[in-house]
Amino acid sequence: MTEAALTRGGGLALTDEQHDFVRAVRDFCAKEFPPERLAEITDGYRDLHSEEVAGRMAELGWFGLTIGEEYGGSGGTFLDAALFLEETAHGRAPIGGYAVTLIVVGAINRFGTEAQKRDLLGRVADGGGLAIAMSEPDSGSDVASLKTAAARENGSWVLNGSKMWCSYAHKASHILIVCRTQKADSPHEGMSMVFVPRDAEGLTITPISTLGGEETNELHLVDCGVPEDALLGTEGNGWTQLMAGLNNERVILGASALGLAQRAFDDALAYAKERRQFGRPIGQFQAIQHKFAELATELAQVRLLVRWVAQLTDEDPGRMLPREASMVKLAATELAKRCALEGMQIMGGYGYATEYPMERYLRAAVVTTIFGGTSEIQKNIIAKTLGL
Repeated sequence: MTEAALTRGGGLALTDEQHDFVRAVRDFCAKEFPPERLAEITDGYRDLHSEEVAGRMAELGWFGLTIGEEYGGSGGTFLDAALFLEETAHGRAPIGGYAVTLIVVGAINRFGTEAQKRDLLGRVADGGGLAIAMSEPDSGSDVASLKTAAARENGSWVLNGSKMWCSYAHKASHILIVCRTQKADSPHEGMSMVFVPRDAEGLTITPISTLGGEETNELHLVDCGVPEDALLGTEGNGWTQLMAGLNNERVILGASALGLAQRAFDDALAYAKERRQFGRPIGQFQAIQHKFAELATELAQVRLLVRWVAQLTDEDPGRMLPREASMVKLAATELAKRCALEGMQIMGGYGYATEYPMERYLRAAVVTTIFGGTSEIQKNIIAKTLGL
């Protein structure tokens, strides 16, 4: 990655402490995850979240970046977390479940009880994982149409329904289920959020085979009972709680996509400098040079956007930033897909071969424009904030 990503000084540049932190994460990834070692840790790239690696990073305080010291965390800023996500994605760290865990951590920080914070945040600070389940077989972009229900019975919540596309539920200690607990005239009312342990009776987790592997799951809840205190926040306030977390979610996904984009760019650039055709490195051909010039410019732009919105969130965690957060998600994920596609084109057959990582970058990048709100949904939100 270029040194421009590590500039010191005011504004959107990094502080000395953040500069050193980024360096530490970068050096750790370079040392610990060379291609042959990474293949071993991930079982041939089939398991992209290593609990052993997560535990080691937790010992360094990196899993507790947005968790208060009183709960076992390191008390860092949201910008620190964005920097960590970018670097670990760029460094190919096998902690695929961390991003979704961080999304749930944000919800707990805002709405969790003291007991929930001590239990669940403490687990994350030690390297544990959490997941969130929103989508259903007939409810995707239209989250408010979900049907999974939870009812109070004898001091417990009993949940019934199905969830789709629950990333890393199989690695999480608890899954935050977005469900209906009240009947209401508006589909945005009567929703709540309830924590369900992964090993709860009545919960079945089934992996979904996808282009990128088996990172996501289908959930079935049949008379799944959990204690009454598993409710997060206020009953019936689930939609508002979801909206309050969108700044965090979209910056988290954007920062991860930015790291992936930079990795694809860097690998393609190294190849273009070494690969020779017609008597010279292919990077000396103007057609290739222009691709890199355009992508390098977009990487710089997106990096500034990610850091800017992360800083705005740190300044006022309660402030809603629908336009800016959607811009982050849209720009970063589309850039990740473009960098991987251009990287494959530049590398030709070597980019397409499974022996090299570019095809994995492409498979990983494609889904980023879908999960967490598709690119089309982000454009809708941005247009709405413009009064359209």
